[in-house]
Amino acid sequence: MSLEVFVAEMFGTFMLLLLGTGVVANVALAGTKGNNGGFLMVNFGWGLAVFAGVYVAALSGAHLNFAVTVGLWANGDTAEFAPGVDKNFVNALGYLAAQMIGSILGAVGCWLAYKQHFDDEPDPANKLGVFSTGPAIRSSAWNLITEIIGTFVLVFVIISFAGTPTQIGPLAVALLVVGIGASLGGPTGYAINPNRDLGPRIAHAFLPIKGKGSSDWSYAWVPVVGPIIGGLLGGLVAMLITFPTPA
Repeated sequence: MSLEVFVAEMFGTFMLLLLGTGVVANVALAGTKGNNGGFLMVNFGWGLAVFAGVYVAALSGAHLNFAVTVGLWANGDTAEFAPGVDKNFVNALGYLAAQMIGSILGAVGCWLAYKQHFDDEPDPANKLGVFSTGPAIRSSAWNLITEIIGTFVLVFVIISFAGTPTQIGPLAVALLVVGIGASLGGPTGYAINPNRDLGPRIAHAFLPIKGKGSSDWSYAWVPVVGPIIGGLLGGLVAMLITFPTPA
C-alpha cells in the first residue's frame, strides 16, 4: 500500500467519524441546536458522513470500515482492494491502521467541536453514546446477531453496487447507510463498522471529558466482532450472485 492510499483512507475515515459522531453529539448533548433531533436525524447524519468520507478516500477505494475490507478480501470476484492495491494480509493491515487512526482523530475532532456541551451534559451515558454504540436491550448474543445482519446487508449491497454500476456514486452507499440505520439500527445503534465504535471508544477513554463515566469495555467486543463476521459473510455470499454485464 502506498503512502497516498494510506493517507486517503485515513482522512476519509476521519471525515466519516468527525461528521458521524458530530451528528450524535448534536442530538444527544444538552444545549445544542439539534438536541433531541431524533434517531432519523442521526441516520441521515451518518449517511451524509459516509457520502463525504467516500469522496475524500476515493484513491483507496474508500473502505472506511474494516468490515468492508474483510468482505472485499473474502470476495473472490476481484484481485484488488482498490486499483493498484493487491489483496493481501499486509495491505489489509494497512487499511486497518489507516481506519483506526482516522477514527480516533475524528472522535477527537468531534470532542473539540462540542467541548462546552460535553462539559454541560449531566448524563455520562449520553457522552459515551457520542463515541460508541450501545444496545437498547443488553443481550450480547442477540446484539451480536443484529450487528452481523446489519453489516451483512452493508457489505453485500456495496459489492452489488460494483456489479450494477450507476451514475450516483457515493450517494448510493450514503442512502444504504441511512436505510440500514432506519430499519435495523434500533436494537444496537448500528455500528456496522468496527472502526466506528472501537476508535472513538478509545478516544473516550483517554480524553479529559468532564464526568464521562465508564467506557463500557464489557460491550466493546460486540460492535467489533459482529461487523467483521457480517462483512465476511457479505463478501462470501455476494460471490453467489451473477450481475448483468453493463451494455
